[in-house]
Amino acid sequence: MNDPGTVSLAISLADINAAAERIAAHVIRTPSIYCESLSKQLGCKLYFKAENLQYIGAFKARGAMNAVLSLDEESAAKGVVTHSSGNHAAALARAASIREIPAHVVMPHNSAPNKIERVQSFGVNPVFSEPDAASREETCKRVQSETGATFTHPYDNPFVMAGQGTVGLEILQQVEKPDVIIAPVGGGGLLSGVLTAVKESEPNVEVIAAEPEWADDADRSLKSGQIEQPTRYDTVADGLRTPLGELTFPIIKHHLNDLLLVGEASIRSAVRTLASEAHLIAEPSGAVTLAAILNSPERFRNKTVVAIVSGGNLDLDAFDLAPEA
Repeated sequence: MNDPGTVSLAISLADINAAAERIAAHVIRTPSIYCESLSKQLGCKLYFKAENLQYIGAFKARGAMNAVLSLDEESAAKGVVTHSSGNHAAALARAASIREIPAHVVMPHNSAPNKIERVQSFGVNPVFSEPDAASREETCKRVQSETGATFTHPYDNPFVMAGQGTVGLEILQQVEKPDVIIAPVGGGGLLSGVLTAVKESEPNVEVIAAEPEWADDADRSLKSGQIEQPTRYDTVADGLRTPLGELTFPIIKHHLNDLLLVGEASIRSAVRTLASEAHLIAEPSGAVTLAAILNSPERFRNKTVVAIVSGGNLDLDAFDLAPEA
């Protein structure tokens, strides 16, 4: 690990504490739920940080709320714009509605229908783009130039990252002496925020990332030392199809203990297991953490483990909860 004095990182524990105070009235302090049945099966003490119970059904409510509430009055009056596959889009639309400012959202055309509908429920009609990062960003810049709105990146924004970091603060307050915290990684907003909160508070707590094999750019980035782009955009964990950010990557590279890759079948199975054993409805992106544990149970045996269930916006029309034959 690098000497902390030689590394300049985008956010600090102070930023996360400030975010926690700023957003407290507008987000849910979600529970960290002990799962007795899976704990017995796996030989560990397993808790789920249930961000699927958060407003808009995902942790993204935190970062978007912090970013919108941090805008000055002049900027806020012109509104906000972002690109997102769904949960940040809904979170920003909700935050903007609470502050009563305009919101503009660019979404990949292959976004889950239920996530598109959630954005529309806040009175925002998405502008659609191709699913690759370049198309999303280009479309977003066009909308921004047309509206004058403030661009609120879905993850590579210090206020968004600090808001997501409040998940880590709450885990440390709710679970006594956790040994391991597992977070999903897509763009890295949640992971970088949790890493900052945990490593600046309890540096001996191990933080592990879980990532789909079909969206393994974070794994490749850590190995190469530079941000690598996704090579495909079809993992069932649609919220994790994005590359790491210029602000999130340095924090992840500096603090992360390990990263575990999980296959598509494992992710689907974890969604079912969360429903049947923990009675939690998770979208695939939120189930990758349990998938990682189920794939390597010996890694977590006799430890107190917290798996972040990052979202619960499961498309029930598209996802079959029945076990595969």
